[in-house]
Amino acid sequence: MSSNYDVAIIGGGPAGSTCGSILKKYSPNLRVGIFEREKFPREHVGESQLPPIGAILDEMGCWEKVEKANFPLKIGATYRWGSSELLWDFEFVPLQNFVNPKRPGKFEGQRKQLAFQVNRAIYDQILLDHAQEMGCEVFQETKVSEVLRTGDHVDGLKLESGEVITATHYVDGSGGSGILRRAMGVETDTPTKLKNVAFWDYWENARWATKFYDTATRVLVLSIGSGWIWYIPLGPTTTSIGFICPAEFHKESGRTPKEQYEWALSQEPLVTDLIKGGSATGDVKATKDWSFVSERMAGGNWLLAGEAAGFADPILAAGLTLTHTSAREAAYTILAIENGDTEGDWLKEKYSENQAKRIRQHIRFADFWYSANGIFTDLQAHTTKIAAEAGLELEPAKAFQWLGTGGFTDDVFGQVGLGGLDLAGARQVAARFLDADVKWQLNRVNVLRLNLEGATEETAPSYSNGKIHRRLAYRRGNKILPNAGLFARVIEALKSSKDIGTIFNTVTHGLTKSEGRPHSEATLQLMQVMELMLQDGWITGKFDPSKPAISLQTPREGAIIHESLDLNATIKELLEKTS
Repeated sequence: MSSNYDVAIIGGGPAGSTCGSILKKYSPNLRVGIFEREKFPREHVGESQLPPIGAILDEMGCWEKVEKANFPLKIGATYRWGSSELLWDFEFVPLQNFVNPKRPGKFEGQRKQLAFQVNRAIYDQILLDHAQEMGCEVFQETKVSEVLRTGDHVDGLKLESGEVITATHYVDGSGGSGILRRAMGVETDTPTKLKNVAFWDYWENARWATKFYDTATRVLVLSIGSGWIWYIPLGPTTTSIGFICPAEFHKESGRTPKEQYEWALSQEPLVTDLIKGGSATGDVKATKDWSFVSERMAGGNWLLAGEAAGFADPILAAGLTLTHTSAREAAYTILAIENGDTEGDWLKEKYSENQAKRIRQHIRFADFWYSANGIFTDLQAHTTKIAAEAGLELEPAKAFQWLGTGGFTDDVFGQVGLGGLDLAGARQVAARFLDADVKWQLNRVNVLRLNLEGATEETAPSYSNGKIHRRLAYRRGNKILPNAGLFARVIEALKSSKDIGTIFNTVTHGLTKSEGRPHSEATLQLMQVMELMLQDGWITGKFDPSKPAISLQTPREGAIIHESLDLNATIKELLEKTS
């Protein structure tokens, strides 16, 4: 162990290993130390992933290692959630287009649209070992006992052994412990009324609810009114099953964690049937499951990454995605500073702003999900506050609908989407939750105008190929319009035409010609970008009856979101047997 590093990382979980691997990939000469208090492998909850992680694993250079572990492929999720007792499926790709993947496979084609369900003990070990192979110095069973500081500057890390480690940059990847965050006095905010607790155990030989070929499946998310159950196959024989409910509900029940867990599983006939013949460890674990976001994510010579920076309720399975993404962008920020970027304060400010915004959006979307479900209906009033933070004054019902129809969909710079859902998918979910048709504003206009009135130009970071690129963006209030990706194409088209049909044809033709995208895919993505721009006031429009118009619909049943016919039939049969 050296006493001095270029970068010292607290924690060897996915945040620390991702940050370390990205640093060493693009700057092999950096001395990177990772200090982990536990001995891997170790058990950890949070096993369900979203598709964006695949690209980060590929960039890190460890996609093939994760793929060889033969974790189940996640092709979507099955929910009982909302106003109906019926189960419904959300697919990452339409089932009719799903092809049997060769395992182990490359990160290409359809695999870019799927995700993994991982055994965290194995997964985290793979990532940490990979960071070490990339050249990081990894020290397990090495606890940081004290952060030495002067003002907002970290002077060193004092280990439990008494040794002091110094570095140019420090990264807190210590998860919920937030070792550096707490030491630097960073306050946290809980922008939600949700205060849940989680209970879980691991089962052997529980059956998969759905199986496609040998290794593909969906996770189950099942509301039981007092909370919800997750059911996540982690391998051929291992399944993670957990229960989340309000802390107050658990307190009033008077049950022990084990009693609460067993009671919850007994309420769900499908789960009860699936675990017949299986066996649990009996070691039921419990934790508080409260969303939070740090007031800042970076300081003088330090950054927070992963759950040290913030945590969003797991209903959207966003935990690992947020962790990998923030750790990647933390590494990019350090690389830019090390490569002589003189705007270090701007880089850290944008890093902090991006992470806070991303976490808050996932928390807001989680609030929307919970407010559509049983015991959580009182949260509908809370959506007024969420809308107000976006500069809108709306009554609870209107705010609820706004939130569920796209008031959150700018998770990635230049793209439209959140939590594995694009805007069209989010609206299809909203139609189920609201039990009402969701209207597209584009149907009401056919003459458009770009509206940058009151907006200021600024630069925003875009992270690719080891470098941070400055992209033009427009800001009005707390709304940002990126001049990148499809947004940039729409902005340019609006400068030469006001006719919605002409704009559609111009942009989709450009996409199919320059990027080879199928016309249907280009059209779908374009209409979502334009709808969001119209919704946020970047486009204003009117209707001219003498000109062609468009008609967009959000079907309740589609290729991506639809009723789970097979499982609903199974549940019906189970209930008939027990009645």
